[in-house]
Amino acid sequence: MLQSVKSSVRIINDKFDSELTDLIESAKMDLLIAGVAKTDEADPLIKRAIILYCKANFGLDNKDSEKYQKSYEILKEKLSLCGDYNNVE
Repeated sequence: MLQSVKSSVRIINDKFDSELTDLIESAKMDLLIAGVAKTDEADPLIKRAIILYCKANFGLDNKDSEKYQKSYEILKEKLSLCGDYNNVE
């Protein structure tokens, strides 16, 4: 997941790995709090949600932050309402 996020935020070095790893874990926790019980990184929608969260929250000078945050919030809401993601079996 870290490599996917790094590619998405256009980072090729390891300088920000710790910050990005924290953002990945924060995204998963935010999804869980919203009622998304399954946060498997192999799932394309979960992966997209994590990437959007990271793109919205990474860096201080991010002019597109609000756009990514809105996209993340919409996807999070849809996932939390979908039976495939909010039911634990």
